[in-house]
Amino acid sequence: MKLEGKKNKYTVPLRSASTSSAAGQAQQSLDEYVVPEPVEGSTFIYLCPKAPRMSHHHHEEDHLKSSAFISDIVIGMADGLTVPFALAAGLSGAAQSNSVVITAGIAEIVAGSIAMGLGGYLAGKTEQEHYASEWKREEEEVERIPEREKAEVREVFAEYGLSEETQHLIADEMAKDKKKWIEFMMRFELGLEEPHVNRARNSAATIGIAYIVGGVIPLSGYVVTDTPNSGLMISAILTVLCLFIFGYYKSKVTGQPAIKGALKVTFIGVFAAAAAFFVARAFDQLL
Repeated sequence: MKLEGKKNKYTVPLRSASTSSAAGQAQQSLDEYVVPEPVEGSTFIYLCPKAPRMSHHHHEEDHLKSSAFISDIVIGMADGLTVPFALAAGLSGAAQSNSVVITAGIAEIVAGSIAMGLGGYLAGKTEQEHYASEWKREEEEVERIPEREKAEVREVFAEYGLSEETQHLIADEMAKDKKKWIEFMMRFELGLEEPHVNRARNSAATIGIAYIVGGVIPLSGYVVTDTPNSGLMISAILTVLCLFIFGYYKSKVTGQPAIKGALKVTFIGVFAAAAAFFVARAFDQLL
């Protein structure tokens, strides 16, 4: 081991001994220790740790955590932009007055927002009830057949390549806290996350409001024009633009290709509106 002199101090790179346990091995290293200059006649040299060097690089991970909220907005806004636009476009092919299109559009937005919100509420309640029933089943199995449940824990960690000894250690330690044990089984065996206590209510409100916001945009073109055809032109421009912007930011938030996602959402909305328009025009000519 070579000592490199710096004035009255010597710097010696050292590495601490590695420690092992049944759960794994961990190796720690100490960068540098300062060795005071040996005093003549001394037998021992004391190693004094230097002050730790602070890192100026702070790593931050950006993850999407509110996926349920984002999905509710996507459902409500996408339907709100598409369905009223398709209805208004279809009525524009048959109606002679903007008031008919506006009245029908408002009625559809009210009914659609209630229906969508109710659907979100029922979906949220079903999710909560399903989680509660599965929790009860896991709780009974932990009490009745604990060894089989431990074996399922070991299977989970075996998939990650942990040794058999480590698997048994983790399963035995986890079994000491039954609540944490059940939470682990719910998440990693069944793939279920505990829903928020207000999940149903929040989902209903988010979907309903997003539907209303999206539905008002297509109808605004008929408010500022005099004829259905003129209103359809303004409505189409506004809706296509909003669909593209909505699809772009939805894709950005969810980590998908932004332009591709924007074009996909826009195409779906335009296709639905075009289909409704031509069907309404065809029935108008037949009747």
